[in-house]
Amino acid sequence: MNIETFQVYCDLVETTSFSEAAERNGITQSAVSQQIRALEDRFGVILVERGRRNFAVTPEGEVFLRSARSILDSYRGIEEEFAEMRDIVAGQLTIATVYSIGFHELPPYLETFREQYPEVDLQVQYRRSNQVYADVSENLADLGLVAYPQERKGVEIEPAWKDRLVVICPPSHPLAKRKKLDLKAIDGERFISFEPDLPTRKAIDGMFSQAGIQVKEVVEFDNIETVKRGVVIENAISIVPGESVGPEVASKSLVRIPIDGKFIWRPLGIVRRRTKAITPAMREMIRILKTKKAEG
Repeated sequence: MNIETFQVYCDLVETTSFSEAAERNGITQSAVSQQIRALEDRFGVILVERGRRNFAVTPEGEVFLRSARSILDSYRGIEEEFAEMRDIVAGQLTIATVYSIGFHELPPYLETFREQYPEVDLQVQYRRSNQVYADVSENLADLGLVAYPQERKGVEIEPAWKDRLVVICPPSHPLAKRKKLDLKAIDGERFISFEPDLPTRKAIDGMFSQAGIQVKEVVEFDNIETVKRGVVIENAISIVPGESVGPEVASKSLVRIPIDGKFIWRPLGIVRRRTKAITPAMREMIRILKTKKAEG
């Protein structure tokens, strides 16, 4: 049994797709099926249910998944320890990030990292906040990037930077000519919200509560791109990180208005697994994230 077989199985469970697992591992779909069948024959169990439409992991499959991940972690740990001994910045580095950071703030840092360390296989996963913590905790990602970071079991948080929250609206909106806004100025306005479980939404709700205002919620979305689109379609307003609307402001499809007051900064944090050794690639990515922002 090869170590690659464990990776194939983990990828199959994560993607729930034989074709995607095959693509990830550079093999054919039939090869994936053969490897899974060989595992089942070897242990005398069924690992996955193969319905035409439904894919499901059996209880035995869950047991095998935990063991496979543990074996892969141990195997990668050997590579990481050797790399640390050589202090070579190479290997694989996986970052899990929330959409707003990944789409709008992370790209220049990734470009810098790739220029400096071309030997690193750098991969980015775009997730909701809770999934970022889970990916890091379960060792599916080496580092995570979240807004309003919170201490959670099994992970450590390192402060990264802060970005500024702003009000956005279409150019035709009555508030579009304002140079700056107090929160009380948006009391009663039609508002495009993030979904209630997202940290930025919770922070905005807290801002409104402290300011003693209420808005007329039009619709909720789970990511920043649809929030911005909703603002345009509904001729409404929203509150988002200022750096996330640069292209729309440049094209004049949205107006960005600074908020006056103390509720304007959104902290961002780097998440890493508490028991995971910091590899040279992780160390250098953390350095770039923090140094470049300080320089900017």
